[in-house]
Amino acid sequence: MGASALWGMPAFAQRAKPLQGTTLNVALFSTAYSKLLRPWIAEFEESTGARVNFDTPGFPVYNQRTDLELSTKGSAYDVVNVTFIYSSRWINSGWLTPLDDFIANRNLTPADFDINDFLAGARAPETGADGKLYGVPWTAEVTLAAASRFDVLRSAGLAFPDTLDDFSRAVQTAHRKERAAGFVTDNHYGWTFPPFLQAFGGDVFRKAPHDLFPTLDTPEAIAAADYFARLLRDFGPDGAVSYTADQSLQSLKSGRSNLGIQGQIYLSQLADKASSKVAATTAWGAVPRGPAGRFPGSAVHGLGIPVGSKNAPAAWQFIAWATSRQITQRAVAAGYGSPTRRSDMQSQVFAERQRVNGYDIAKLSSEAIDLAAKQGHMKYRTVAVYPQIDQQINKAIELIVSGQKSAAAAMQQAQIGALAELKRSGIAV
Repeated sequence: MGASALWGMPAFAQRAKPLQGTTLNVALFSTAYSKLLRPWIAEFEESTGARVNFDTPGFPVYNQRTDLELSTKGSAYDVVNVTFIYSSRWINSGWLTPLDDFIANRNLTPADFDINDFLAGARAPETGADGKLYGVPWTAEVTLAAASRFDVLRSAGLAFPDTLDDFSRAVQTAHRKERAAGFVTDNHYGWTFPPFLQAFGGDVFRKAPHDLFPTLDTPEAIAAADYFARLLRDFGPDGAVSYTADQSLQSLKSGRSNLGIQGQIYLSQLADKASSKVAATTAWGAVPRGPAGRFPGSAVHGLGIPVGSKNAPAAWQFIAWATSRQITQRAVAAGYGSPTRRSDMQSQVFAERQRVNGYDIAKLSSEAIDLAAKQGHMKYRTVAVYPQIDQQINKAIELIVSGQKSAAAAMQQAQIGALAELKRSGIAV
């Protein structure tokens, strides 16, 4: 069987070298999926005759370069990652090409592509105000909770924490047990703090995306910030505010920290017996619910086509290949932990790998994605100005944890900073 048939190339690509002489410039930040794709791209090139330049810088560099290029409607890129926090800006500014006509074209898209196989909650952030799809999702990350030494909690008579009160009690119980910190999380607080903010009844904006008046200094926001910062300050490892996502994961995997809130892409790695000392004792669950409910974080990235691309049909062929059933199944078989196709999430190979110690990580992730889509609570994160507000939240939490400011003072400063950022962006509030 030829490579084109094996990996689900559309009908046109099963003709001899249909893209011979075409060069595609593809940009995606460095991540597990891009690392899997890189060696497989040769098969796409062999089947189609296209040449692919595959650029995968770090996340901040990628976003900076792509935001600038898209804003000029330039032709440097043919395929780009539609970054979650920039999706509203890039889509609704008219910088990306709608994909609906490509998807419907059977000469360009294989019959088994099935856009509806992608989770509705993953497609939503890639959809514009016009209802058209501008990116095909390749990853959907959600925040979950984990207890690396759940045996410690169980021996103390505690179940996996469900509420904020339960979570605080569990952190205090686990702290300093066997020299482990009670809590750790990623210091990207614009990602890890909002599930607590919203659980307390607060939010980043009054009613995103239509009413962007910031609400970072409400009583609920201040209470949430105080609760969250106290977890880090009183029960976190030394230097907790400097912990990146990778460092937080390593702290949990080594048993140096017990409870954590992080993306499932990271927390699922606690089950890896080859690298995790706590694979046999870890438990997973949803982020804790508060007075206002449960609000798991959800972040989606997709592949899209800039309006400036001179090779849009060929660019779509790359996207259709890179997100085809055959490629996503292959990625899952290779250990990829953040699929966006429901068929992949329900596949035996993925399901078996995600069922650990009696916990179904895939089910927890799917439920979190569906809940985020149903509640719409992640709309704050896809507005064009959020990257700047994100930095205000990061700074506020750092100030509280370090003891430089009270929760009230730090969140009031964040509110003032957020209003200034909105003004600089020309957004009237």
